[in-house]
Amino acid sequence: MRQRRPTFWGVILKTTITHTITYFFIGLLAFTIFNYTNRFAEPGLSSLMRQTDHPLVAAGPLFQPIRGFLFGLVFYLLRDRLFRREDGWFVAWVMLVVVGILSTFGPAPGSIEGLIYTTLPVRGQVAGLSEVLLQSLLLSVITYTWVRHSDATWLNWSLGILFFIVLLLPALGLLLNQVTM
Repeated sequence: MRQRRPTFWGVILKTTITHTITYFFIGLLAFTIFNYTNRFAEPGLSSLMRQTDHPLVAAGPLFQPIRGFLFGLVFYLLRDRLFRREDGWFVAWVMLVVVGILSTFGPAPGSIEGLIYTTLPVRGQVAGLSEVLLQSLLLSVITYTWVRHSDATWLNWSLGILFFIVLLLPALGLLLNQVTM
């Protein structure tokens, strides 16, 4: 049976949903394991990172569909290479790691530019890579699997419900915070 060519909106939606979900859950895991509340308050990071009780930090997951859309746009442009071959998930992941993490155009922590141009300790920058490497890997694997198995109803429903929950939780948190102020 010949696989159908992925559609524009199919790739965009699946990537957007997958990115938002993986961003939320890996971010929550890293927040807990790396104790971001204390780390972001340290002198080296406090002038760079918003504190974890800032409303924009709580709203962070609500902005992820924008990034997911942008990732999806690139994935769509490369759809034949990424979704029609067995190693497409790996190619997507390497692309994200090389272009989006290690070789950013700005001095992001953990990137080559960040290591050269920031005063952030190298150890902290390298430690933070585990979060983005894992999230980008999950984004690549899940998106690849979902696009190739678009007819998997259980996958469509499961990820759709998780996406809704991931956007609902921070929105409710922000609303509750406004009510209690």
